[in-house]
Amino acid sequence: MFNLDKVKGILFDYGGTIDSNGMHWAEVIWMAYEALKVPVSKAVFRDAYVHGERTLGKNPIVKPHHTFLDMLRLKSDLQIQWLKANGHLSAEAITPELPEQLADWCYEYARRAIDSARPILEQLVERYPLVLVSNFYGNIESVLKDFGLDHLFGAIVESAVVGIRKPDPAIFRLGVDKLGFPADEIVVVGDSYDKDIVPATRIGCQTIWLKSIGWSAYKGNETADIIVSDFTEIKQVFAL
Repeated sequence: MFNLDKVKGILFDYGGTIDSNGMHWAEVIWMAYEALKVPVSKAVFRDAYVHGERTLGKNPIVKPHHTFLDMLRLKSDLQIQWLKANGHLSAEAITPELPEQLADWCYEYARRAIDSARPILEQLVERYPLVLVSNFYGNIESVLKDFGLDHLFGAIVESAVVGIRKPDPAIFRLGVDKLGFPADEIVVVGDSYDKDIVPATRIGCQTIWLKSIGWSAYKGNETADIIVSDFTEIKQVFAL
């Protein structure tokens, strides 16, 4: 049961939560593919997406100074290269500008989501210390700065820096330590049931699940202390 009176601090996920209003980033990028009429199926796109994520995960391609737009361009390049190399896209079917156009579309989507989330975060930070716990590439400080979010978080726990990735509960324990309160006085806000809500619950935190379209279909038995479908609903949860 969610107990607002007990809450002393908040741990936020970043990607998929603050920057896309709960939508898994594969879904956002697929919307960009549809908008730009890239002639591949969603199943093939998902294979290209996985290839790109694994490549970025294994290799230090993303640098600390890279903004989110820089990162989106790297992802788009990796996806398009994979689609071409595996015969899913002919050279004639795409223009040289396509990776950049995909990145620009996704960056605008993120900017709109963040512009909606920022005032809520600014209200929350007046009442509670906020800490970010994120699976990211080592450049999250550059991303936050670019979007005007860098002043909101007292600390950042980033997987590429601490060497622990969600869903390992240990990454949330680091966030709890940064806040310095007992776990049951901390609420975790995230979009991923498996990577945010389950490990946060395991260590005793309260949970708010921003539920939208995930990577895979939900089983139907997922639960959290509070479930919202839009970031703006957090205002009601905290009576802002």
